[in-house]
Amino acid sequence: MKSLEYSINPLVTQIEKEPKDFTRKDIIDFIIRNDIRIVNFRYVASDGRLKTMNIPVTDRQYLETFLSYGERVDGSSLFPYIGTGSSDLYVIPRFCTAYADPFAVTPTLGLLCSYFTKDGLPFEMAPEYTLHKAHKLFTDKTGYRFEAMGELEFYVTDKDTNQFNTASQKGYHESAPFSKFETFRTHAIQLMAKTGGMVKYGHSEVGNFSLDGKIYEQNEIEFLVNPVEQAADQLVMAKWILRTLAWQYGLDITFAPKITSGKAGSGLHFHTRIMKGDRSVMLEGGMLSDAARTVIAGYMKCATALTAFGNTIPTSYFRLVPNQEAPTNVCWGDHNRSVLVRVPLGWSGHGDMILQVNPLECGSSENPGSQNAIDKQTVEFRSADGSADIYYVLAGLVVAARTGFEMPDALQTAARTYVDRNIHDYQDSLNTLEQLPASCHESALVLAQQRKLFEAHNVFTPELIDGTINALNAYADKDIRREIQENPGLMMALVRKYYYCG
Repeated sequence: MKSLEYSINPLVTQIEKEPKDFTRKDIIDFIIRNDIRIVNFRYVASDGRLKTMNIPVTDRQYLETFLSYGERVDGSSLFPYIGTGSSDLYVIPRFCTAYADPFAVTPTLGLLCSYFTKDGLPFEMAPEYTLHKAHKLFTDKTGYRFEAMGELEFYVTDKDTNQFNTASQKGYHESAPFSKFETFRTHAIQLMAKTGGMVKYGHSEVGNFSLDGKIYEQNEIEFLVNPVEQAADQLVMAKWILRTLAWQYGLDITFAPKITSGKAGSGLHFHTRIMKGDRSVMLEGGMLSDAARTVIAGYMKCATALTAFGNTIPTSYFRLVPNQEAPTNVCWGDHNRSVLVRVPLGWSGHGDMILQVNPLECGSSENPGSQNAIDKQTVEFRSADGSADIYYVLAGLVVAARTGFEMPDALQTAARTYVDRNIHDYQDSLNTLEQLPASCHESALVLAQQRKLFEAHNVFTPELIDGTINALNAYADKDIRREIQENPGLMMALVRKYYYCG
């Protein structure tokens, strides 16, 4: 129980279990004990947003029924890839995702759901099931578990009071009052923790500018590394919390990848690691392990096609340009923010730093250089943005990692694509590296070329791949970069159109 001691999640403190251990009985007991009157079933549709069904708690029998059997939904309205003739789906609650709704006036419990067909089988192209399939196959084939966390970047907007202004593009880690939305951000973090999110930290980001009487301040919330399916759930919930809280504060918020030219765009970076049992295998002898390099090789192989799931709107490609701390080429490196996959600064070999500034810790039984520090090492995939379908892009990353282990030349690929410099300062490096797509049109083309990698073992269904390609092609943005050069107003029109993406 000691691990539960500091939880602020009321379900954890009352049930006295970790969420993964919640049962139907636990949920029913919590509902009755707390006089819960509404249960919200929530589920992600093809647009990547949470959908909601409100179910009144009218009696014990009805409560047990819908928690046992779920409810029906119109699948054709949620997923355009399925026909109206066979569109009935079930949504079945996952008890491990239960949370007390922090916004509801009436006591309300929320549950994330999974989709099932009329035959009682998992809906093959459902976002959460696609990720589940990818992870199970990865573990079955490699013996490793895949873990991830997201860096969620977003802009908060309000009227500009012209007080305590911060220089444009100089907002990184500013404090109040120069950071205008620190109170909002910390409130959001608290709500995430109460609903089961495991937040690492939050801070203001680089982006900071004023335009047309409004201030735009970029923020970031970063999560702790978790099993990949849990990581996806947390990000979906976090976006819902941020949007709902902003609405209550009278603020505006956007996860859009680019909202004006010359200013920092917002990404959705994914830190990933692979585990054997309860230990990371990312490092070996203080260096990046062969297993980690193999995963990176898989990312290199699948990188261009992954934009189909991680960069899903035309404005995504306004961010993937040189000198904006966003990737443009398929490469990786250490501590290098110009590359697609970054190996961030780790803690190996530096276990005495805490002792240097806190000499009284010399007698502590804790070892700063222990396995816990080694386990912190991740690799960061940097191309995705707030338009991403979170479950699909994470499923794609897991597929890419598995592909690395299937590549006989994985270590050679990793060596060939390694870059130890700012790639934009060296034209010779750029000429030898594959480029990321420059539009939804190009992204659709590379997904079509690599679809067999994602369709293998039916992780991504052919219908899902077809639907993704068709959605990307529908933007008709083949020449978008040339068009915005000729018509600068087009960029802002597209920004406004896709402002509330993802």
